[in-house]
Amino acid sequence: MGARRGSPAKTGIDEGFLSQLREHVAAREIERGLACLGAHQDVIAAIDPCQPNAARLVVLVAIWSDIGFRASPSVKELLERFDPAARSRLSISGYLCFRMAQGMVAMAEEAMEAAIAHFDFVLSLPDELDDRFLLAIAYYWKGRCLRRRGEYDEALIYTGQGRDHALALGRPRMAAVMQVLESWLLFQQGKWKEALRVSQAAENTLSQTDDYVTLGNIQSFYGRMARREGRFDKAIQLFASAIDHYRRRDPQHPNLARSLANMALAKRGIALQLQRRIDLDAQRRRKTSSGRAGRKTPSTGLAGSPGRADHRRRLADLRREALEHLEAAQEIYRHRPNHHGVGTVYLNTGYIHLDSGDFQRAEEEASSAYQLGEEKHDYILMGRSRILQCMIENAKVEEQIGDGADPGSHARRALDFSQEAVELAKHTQHHQLLATAHLWQGLTHCNSFLDDPEAARESYDLARAACGATQRDNIWQDLQTLRAKIVRKGSVDPALKAWSQGAVGEKSFRQISEEFAEMVIARVWEREGRKVSRVAARLAISPKKVRRVLARVGRRKPRSR
Repeated sequence: MGARRGSPAKTGIDEGFLSQLREHVAAREIERGLACLGAHQDVIAAIDPCQPNAARLVVLVAIWSDIGFRASPSVKELLERFDPAARSRLSISGYLCFRMAQGMVAMAEEAMEAAIAHFDFVLSLPDELDDRFLLAIAYYWKGRCLRRRGEYDEALIYTGQGRDHALALGRPRMAAVMQVLESWLLFQQGKWKEALRVSQAAENTLSQTDDYVTLGNIQSFYGRMARREGRFDKAIQLFASAIDHYRRRDPQHPNLARSLANMALAKRGIALQLQRRIDLDAQRRRKTSSGRAGRKTPSTGLAGSPGRADHRRRLADLRREALEHLEAAQEIYRHRPNHHGVGTVYLNTGYIHLDSGDFQRAEEEASSAYQLGEEKHDYILMGRSRILQCMIENAKVEEQIGDGADPGSHARRALDFSQEAVELAKHTQHHQLLATAHLWQGLTHCNSFLDDPEAARESYDLARAACGATQRDNIWQDLQTLRAKIVRKGSVDPALKAWSQGAVGEKSFRQISEEFAEMVIARVWEREGRKVSRVAARLAISPKKVRRVLARVGRRKPRSR
């Protein structure tokens, strides 16, 4: 749409309008910003590349679209007006604004590689852009793209640079939005205390604003921390708070769907705890019945039956509620498509069906999630899908389903899925994903067909190493389950056997000492009636160290902060 020779000069876009849009972004005045955009809808709809400041307005509309403004025409449609001839007439700063808006569109379409390429171009010419406000946002947007790719270390660097630019501009609220991403990245690195401190500081800064989406993101972050710690009831409360915030901005906001999916996962956590209780009760009843049968003592079989019925009803309710949350999330994503979000819904639905014993539906959901991840080169989603498929195949092994002519087919498929999950996780810096992949590789080696404790032990060590400093995560319970399986399959702990022969791998003496302390303290704690004070006295160490080690190996809940 280049201007014809001899045509009148286009009227420029009012500088005051542009300044208002920038100010409302920086101050997180969302309602005022949306009202300003609405009042100038005719100006936005009539954007012409030949207008002075046209590209600068397009990038501001892109920023507001990212915040939640539904531009009409869309940013993508506005960018299409800038044909090659029009782009060639842009100033350097105008062209950088154009590229930045292109990056936002690519990011919204989950084309992270393309988005990063646009942001890199903008960030390579900071002096030519000559706009620290836009520079701060470009750094932040690149950080978000890197986070989605699972490249957390680099994402933290770029997010921090965006935050620093915002603070240098005297815009603490703008910086606080970036701190919310920073806190999540710190959390993924296992720096929980620092993550909580940063998030709380951002919450305090934004508490008097109407930036409900970011405030909802903070509540969602707290919920995910609580869920990882196994505090599922608290997590549900926090996700409900996040949902309330999102609804104040948009009843169909994609982040609302994400919190519904997370709430479903928290309810699954409670359901799993309840299932374990039901299974333990059933195990105790079998032992009691066996003892009575040996003594030829009649049993009524009625004791505790009302309670068992209540537990099963509650279990069914939790699974039904979780599926309802996931269906509601799926409905939102139908209107606001998001591959990663839809994939998460598929995965969480698959977990519920797996828990219920519906392997076929669980397989369908896991396969759908993998296909979505593959479309967008989303290694995190693909890795999680392979882990779920590994879990399903292991369940089939234990249930002896479909053995047929090849009884080892499910075991081998489980191992293949776990190995692929490990390789996919290595494309990211998602330590929990890598740890979980190694964990399920180890549990697969322990299944009734493969029965390879030495390989399981190697996977256990790799899973622990991947966990790093993260010690309050509920993955530690699963690690103890794997460890128990390894120990039961051999009279001597494989680690002790290896150490006695001088096989220490890449471990330092300190790491070996810590593992040995975990073995000894956990066993002495059991022998001493699970009394911390007795263990401390018996081993001549501080009660604090005993509690810390027991929390690390999942024997005691860590004390709340």
